[in-house]
Amino acid sequence: MPRVTDPRALVGFDSSDDAAVFRLGAAGDPDAETILSTMDFFTPVVDAPFDFGRIAAANALSDIYAMGGEPLFALNIVGFPTKALPLDVLGEILRGGAAVAAEAGIPILGGHSVDFDVPVYGMAVTGRAKASALRRNVGARPGDVLVLTKAIGTGVLTSALRARVLGERSPLHLLKRDHGPSPEEESAAVASMTRLNRDAARAAAGFRVSATTDVTGYGLLGHLREVLVGSGVGAEIAVSGVPLLPGARRLAERGVVPDGTRRNLESARPGLQAGPGVAETDLLLLADAQTSGGLLLAVPPDDADALVARLHASGDTAARRVGFVLPGGADAGTIRVVP
Repeated sequence: MPRVTDPRALVGFDSSDDAAVFRLGAAGDPDAETILSTMDFFTPVVDAPFDFGRIAAANALSDIYAMGGEPLFALNIVGFPTKALPLDVLGEILRGGAAVAAEAGIPILGGHSVDFDVPVYGMAVTGRAKASALRRNVGARPGDVLVLTKAIGTGVLTSALRARVLGERSPLHLLKRDHGPSPEEESAAVASMTRLNRDAARAAAGFRVSATTDVTGYGLLGHLREVLVGSGVGAEIAVSGVPLLPGARRLAERGVVPDGTRRNLESARPGLQAGPGVAETDLLLLADAQTSGGLLLAVPPDDADALVARLHASGDTAARRVGFVLPGGADAGTIRVVP
């Protein structure tokens, strides 16, 4: 891809930010209006079409919230096997997406669909923000506390759910009968994935946030490393402080781990320093590929406890302090993991 030289393009693909940002106002105006644009889509992570639609929509909206923006409208992205599945299934997927868009207070103004071999759904979302309110995934400073707003483990749990649906066709089918997620664990995972990051973003608006990203497919380790490399710093993460969804550790210990999570961990290993007492399962969970995960925020130590309390009050009850930022130098991008 050619490098973008348009001065109105404030954020593009040359960084690892969550959305593109295009300035509409005058150059140099710190309160210039900007347009944010993002898109995301994937194949089903749960069996219920309605819930799949809800999860995909919440996931697509998350990038706008992560960058401090307000979503304006969305377009649907659809791939559907019309010869293999009834159109009622597609209707449920779209109904789920529409429900979350309505919760976010935005209209869906159209979209595009293709006949595809498997269901695919997502959204392209357009938002806005003042230039002064933009949050990026760079700028974390030594001493900052890292706050995570949602529990992790959706990759492990949805892998187990797929194994249950696929039966003998799944490589995990021998595990599913005795060690699959309970109805309560499945419900908790769906509730987490369909929860908008809107309230968390609003709760953080009154604090001195140095850097923000949402935790999705690269897992906590992968998205944290993007923040660290972009900021020229390192970090320490405490396994005991990271919130986990119910059943995630039990299933991971049974080997129910998606390939994407294992690839994430292998990619992260060169920059990892795992301390004594940190197990392989701990690292796999920190690398677990998330769908519609929470926000990861770097804030000054004096703001951390108040931010967590504000997040809990706003409904993000899983929010926790999970670590802190270390000086960079030769260790920029390094993640030290302690029990």
